[in-house]
Order: sequence, then structure tokens, then C-alpha cells
Amino acid sequence: MTRWMRDLAPAFGCGLLAASGQAPLSLWPVALVGFAGLVAQVARSQTATQAAARAWAAGLGHFGAALFWIVEPFLIEPEIYGWMAPFALALMAGGLALFWGGAGYLAARLPDRAISFAVALAGMEALRGVIFTGFPWAMPGHIWIDSPVAQGAAYIGANGLTLLTLLVAALPVRWRGQGALLAFAVLAAGYAGGALRLAAPEPEPPGLVFRLVQPNAQQHLKWNPEAAEAIFRGLAEATAAAPRPDLVIWPETSLPYLYAPGQDAALGAAQAAAGVPLAMGVQRLEGAAAFNSLAVLGSDGVQTALYDKAHLVPFGEYVPFGEALYRWFGLRAFAARQGFGYAAGPGPRVLDLGPMGKVQPLICYEAVFPSALNQPDQRPDWLLHITNDAWFGTLTGPFQHAALARLRAVEQGLPLVRVANTGVTQMVDARGRVTAALPFGVAAHLDAALPGALPPTPYRHWGELPFLLLLGGLGLALTLRLRRRHA
Repeated sequence: MTRWMRDLAPAFGCGLLAASGQAPLSLWPVALVGFAGLVAQVARSQTATQAAARAWAAGLGHFGAALFWIVEPFLIEPEIYGWMAPFALALMAGGLALFWGGAGYLAARLPDRAISFAVALAGMEALRGVIFTGFPWAMPGHIWIDSPVAQGAAYIGANGLTLLTLLVAALPVRWRGQGALLAFAVLAAGYAGGALRLAAPEPEPPGLVFRLVQPNAQQHLKWNPEAAEAIFRGLAEATAAAPRPDLVIWPETSLPYLYAPGQDAALGAAQAAAGVPLAMGVQRLEGAAAFNSLAVLGSDGVQTALYDKAHLVPFGEYVPFGEALYRWFGLRAFAARQGFGYAAGPGPRVLDLGPMGKVQPLICYEAVFPSALNQPDQRPDWLLHITNDAWFGTLTGPFQHAALARLRAVEQGLPLVRVANTGVTQMVDARGRVTAALPFGVAAHLDAALPGALPPTPYRHWGELPFLLLLGGLGLALTLRLRRRHA
């Protein structure tokens, strides 16, 4: 083992420990130990280059473990794409780790390296969530989703939780015993505040019952013409079952045929609903463009609302320079079945479903972006997340995705209806708690009452402003200390 490998191995291990805080393990105490160990590694580095390398190695371990599910799409057709899987994981983990390496390099040039690294890494993680279309997945703040501390997201969002997490990890490194006591006090306050919020009275429910249909269509068969009939028959039977709900919801791209209002597939779906409104994930064409959409059919089977997915997955739903790359290398987007990829819709919007209330749809990947829910001026009554998590495998990806969607409910103070092809299908209340759920990996349906909505949260009002003010204030204080040192 080379000297560099021996030096970076402890940081890599700290990254692995930090990843254990992500769903489905959610071992936040272990993750905190990992983050504290990483802060110590950076703080004790002899040079800025060493600090950057150690932080990068920790990021490599963290993202390699947390995002291992990224290999799953390549295994749907392994004879074609399987060879790409290890390269995809290595490039994804190594590329995202560069944000951590940059934070280590910056912290090494500032005073109070432990605190500086916590602030710099929080800033880099926020940047990771927006740059190059953004990828705010497996953030340090996500380790709290299954704990009362997650209720803080209603005030400071996921980025604020990340800053809090890293500061708590840095305090014992910077001030040892006193820092550990202060970190414990911060965590205790966050835990107690979250517990009080969870214990508050529930808002009045609207009295609506929704049917969530989970077809469990296997990805390698989903677009097989012979399997399409069986998939549609299962959807129709679940939709027509008694007793009748107020609304039936199918997951992302669940209709195994191209959709157009008034055509056979839409008419068949409406016939199965038998007078009950139906919201279903569809693929549709508009001219030469293909869209990943949510179509809502009224009780008479006529389309009443339509939403086109706006935030597409790079290389999953579209490929930059897609036509040229397909012509030269045969490369096309994994999920798109038409052309070389999907076209993006106009952006986040709220749909008025009449008696069902106002809903903001989120299709698959869109649920990981918190700021998108603050964009429409009109506040919805509930959130709808439809997804096809068959792409993510069965180990970690679907559960991480569902956890991120639940955090959106906390941030907005709104109930969340999540309908997934293979799972995780859940009804979630306005504080992020699961009130009803289907087992993973089965074909079934669930009739569940829609919980009530809370008043608009501070995060709904202010978005990322509190986080940015706190981050900027800490950054300014550290910069002023550096100037005084050199004065």
C-alpha cells in the first residue's frame, strides 16, 4: 500500500460511516461519527492539497456506498449496458466527491479548520444541489429524515439541516469536551423541538379517500407488447375494485401504451375507473416531442388536467446532443421509449382538481428538489409524487427516494401521496409521517385517507434565505478572522 493510500484510507472509511445515515439504514449516530472523523482528518492536514485529497477520499467512500443503486439501470439490459455499470458508479462517486475535495482545500486556507470545513462543505453541498441541473441526493442533512430533528426542515430546509449536521460534527473536533457538550445541546434542542412539533394536534383532514395502485411491472417487461396487456389488465382490475374511492392514482408511465385523449388506451382506463376520477402517469407525443406526463381524467373520462415533467434526468430521460450520440455510439436515454429522449415541460405548476383540491405533481426525480415546490405562487392542498422506482433496484435507491419525498412534505407542511410502480407506495402526513403504505415489490392497491394540510411553513415563505444568511454570516466571520491574522 502506497503512502497516499495509507493516508487516504481513514478518510475513505469515514465516508463509508457517513453513508450509513442515509435510508434505509438511517444510522445517524454512526454517520455523525463518520463526519466528525472526516472533520478531524481535514483539520489535521499539513497542506491544503492533503486536506483536499482526504476530503475527496471521504466523498468517494460516501457516494460510492450511498449511491450504489446507480448501477441498477445498467442491469435492466445487461447484455447492452452492463459493462458501463462500474464506470458509472466510479465516475458518479468520484465526480461528486470533487465538491468535498474543494471544501477541504478551501477550509485549509481559512482559520478554525474544523468549523471552516463544516461551513465550506455545507456550501458545496448546496451548490451540488443546483449546478449542472443539480443532484441534491445523499446530503449530510438527510440523515435526520427518520428522526424528529427532520422537523427543522420546515424552518431551514435540507441545506440548513446539512449545515447543522456538519457544525455538530465539527464542534467536538474544535473544542473537544466543551465542543461535545455544545454539540449534544444543539442535538437535544433539535430533537426536543421536533418531538414537540410531531406531538402538536393534527390538522383537519379533507375527508377524501384515494386509491394508490402499485402494478409492480418489471422494468424489462414494461414495454414488451405481449406483457402490456397483462399490465393494463392488472391496473384496470385494481381500479375497478370495490368500494369506490374519490380518486384513483397510477404511478409514473404506468399506462403501457402511448396516451392521447379519447383514444383506446385512455378510454379503456376511464372505463375501468367507472366514473371515478383517474390520475395516471403516461407517455405522450406532441408533434415530434415525447413527454413524461401526468394526465387526469374526470368522472366522465374526459381529460381535465395535464402536467408534463419539467426536471428531466440527464442520461436517464434525455441525452445532451442525443441525436448525434445515438447516430455515432448508439447511446440513448434509458427511460425514454420515443425518439432520443423526453422533452421538458414548462415547469412546476399546481393543478386544480375541483373536489379533490389543488395538487402539485412531482414526477420521479422532481421530488428531490425542494426549491421547485416554492415556485408556484398558488399553494396546493397536497403533493402528488408518481414514480417508477423499478430503475433503482430493491436495496437502497427506492427507499432513499421515498425518504427525500417525505422531507418535501415536512418542508411544505403538506400531505404527500406517493405512488410507485414497484414501491415505495405511501400516504404521508404534513409532518412527514407515513400513515398508510403498501408492501414493497407486490402488485396491490391501497385505499387511504388524505391527511390535512398545515399552515404555510417558514420554509415555504423564505425558502433558502435563512440558510444562506447563516452560511454567509459564518463565512464572513471566518474571512474576517483570516484578515486579522494577516494584519
